[in-house]
Amino acid sequence: MSVPRASVTVASRPLWRIRVAGALPRMLLQAAAVLGLLASARYAIAPPKPASGHATLASGALVDRAAEGFASLFARRYLTWDSSDLEARRRSLAPYLNSSMEAEAGLQPPERGEQRVLWTEVVQSRLAFAGERVYTVAAQTDSDGLLYLTVGVVSERGGSLALDGYPALVGAPASTGAAPEGNLREVEDAALVTVVRRAIRNYLADAESELDADLLGGAHVSLPAVPLAMQTLDSLAWSPNGHSVVAVVRARDGRGAQYTLAYELAVLSQAGRWEIAAIQTNPGS
Repeated sequence: MSVPRASVTVASRPLWRIRVAGALPRMLLQAAAVLGLLASARYAIAPPKPASGHATLASGALVDRAAEGFASLFARRYLTWDSSDLEARRRSLAPYLNSSMEAEAGLQPPERGEQRVLWTEVVQSRLAFAGERVYTVAAQTDSDGLLYLTVGVVSERGGSLALDGYPALVGAPASTGAAPEGNLREVEDAALVTVVRRAIRNYLADAESELDADLLGGAHVSLPAVPLAMQTLDSLAWSPNGHSVVAVVRARDGRGAQYTLAYELAVLSQAGRWEIAAIQTNPGS
């Protein structure tokens, strides 16, 4: 009776394949670690932003300061006239018009009188169609008061801006009164109240050296151009994020004008002591 014998097969493989097979798990782990670090760096440098409404995205993405200035300048020239020198107005409007438009953009001033525009400001814009944006310009005049004019602006080949048809007198953009304050939690820490009161008093009084004593190391603030004397701290509450406080104060300037002002202060407790990291604005951004 024959007994089966075990057999051994010897196969030759290149040494580099053996090394790669042995190192492959370690290489994959290292690659995953590197990708994770790269992803973390990407989110730290440019974190994703929450999605917003379409209108907000569209208006923010299409801001064009040159076109806004073009619309404002046209509105100023369009609404300015002196009946004793209409030729000057025609010359000022000529660069905006084309052969298909009426003279002076269709506005014929009265036989007597004059109108001056004191200031203009773009207060609203919308995208009419590809290439055209319609701006609503607020214009304060010395005769008719505050007027609102829509001006269509297009960008032609080569980047030149052009008026797109006649303007329109319109009403003011929709607005309401100030938004009601939320239910903020009152600050009960007496030490924090003391620091905030002192910091705002020194901030308003342009007392920079005294203010420095309450600032976090490396913090920078931009002091008001006109010094004010703080009268009272009316309220102090935590902001919703819990890292800053909102202070409502009353103050008076050197002429006797009185103000009720609200300031947000970034605060930090270190070694049992409250310090101020910022007051209302970040002058470095």
